[in-house]
Amino acid sequence: MKVLIVNTSDIQGGAARAAYRLHQSLLSENVDSQMLVQDKSSDDWTVVAKPGKINKGIAKIRPTIDGIPVLFYKNRVKTLFSPSALGFSGIVDEINNMNPDVVHLHWIAGGMIRVEDLAKIKAPIIWSLHDNWAFTGGCHIMWNCKRYKTNCGNCPILKSNKENDLSRKVWNRKKRAFSNISNMTIVGLSSWLNECSKNSSLLKDYKHINLPNPINTETFKPFDKNKARELWSLPANGYLVLFGANNATGDINKGFKELSEALNKLTNQNIELVVFGSSEPKKSQNFGFKTHYLGHLHDDVSLVTLYSAVDVMVVPSLQENLSNAIMESLACSTPVVAFDIGGNADLIEHKNNGYLAQPFDSADLAKGIEWVLEHDEYDELCINARNKVLKSFDSSVVARKYINLYESI
Repeated sequence: MKVLIVNTSDIQGGAARAAYRLHQSLLSENVDSQMLVQDKSSDDWTVVAKPGKINKGIAKIRPTIDGIPVLFYKNRVKTLFSPSALGFSGIVDEINNMNPDVVHLHWIAGGMIRVEDLAKIKAPIIWSLHDNWAFTGGCHIMWNCKRYKTNCGNCPILKSNKENDLSRKVWNRKKRAFSNISNMTIVGLSSWLNECSKNSSLLKDYKHINLPNPINTETFKPFDKNKARELWSLPANGYLVLFGANNATGDINKGFKELSEALNKLTNQNIELVVFGSSEPKKSQNFGFKTHYLGHLHDDVSLVTLYSAVDVMVVPSLQENLSNAIMESLACSTPVVAFDIGGNADLIEHKNNGYLAQPFDSADLAKGIEWVLEHDEYDELCINARNKVLKSFDSSVVARKYINLYESI
């Protein structure tokens, strides 16, 4: 069986890393898997992209060109909105020339595939949803909007007061395009996103299944805390609280504002904050305790040692599907505190391997941080954290479920 995994990039971004991990898991199970991307960063020969500097340069600018229609909405919310109207990528021709038995789509925005071209894919399609985009009129984060259940328009992300705005036009294009695709299965990576998609006007008629991302628990595993702190030049004593993501302090969805409010409410003064995914800003906030800014991390070994160095990971995102950061931290036996939103409950069992705070309640987030740090059975929380991942998300376990899905279609 030949499986082709399709994602905009191979290792840059959360969806890319998740898709690439699945690809590696399938290879480990002796599945003939390849990965097709628009923008390749790795040197993995099993990942395919159009060769040549010109093609690589075009791939870099396609997201910008595809986003031009969004620029006309001057007051829009500064989160990603993808029209997916840019054609001529040649990706679908590449897919059909590779002649796979199954095409497994992941994150395909950024000008990679025009939605109308999906119907030209000859093989059965599986589509793993990493955010809301597949079933909306273009937004990747829908916040509290429910217009995806009807036909979009009057879009709060675009700050539009017109029914026939860009979101309605994209919704109409998707409706027409999807009507020409018969053999497609939707994978909701979290139970939350799976239910959202099942209730959407665009994807409700397709078969849905809830399957998670995999993680290699031989790579993501506990590392000696003292040695880890020494490697990162972090203090040997005291509590360390970790926060991190791509653009950790700049992306409003990552919840740095809510985290800041929570940190200011902490009563325990024996705490230092560690931040990755962002360098120290020109005017850094004063939380009353020291903050270590580590910048961007680029490899799994760095992540493993950092997760192992700290005492708790905080993921205060306002919307999450199935967080890589939560899964990685738990795999390294570090409990996690997050809001009880999206797919977080698929990973965090409240007061068993972490703490699920009331949505957007910074006081409860602070309570959760101190609850973990001061828990009498802290070591048990750590054991439970890793056991949760071993049972439900280990790459060999998850890969077998995907293989069964591929074989079934």
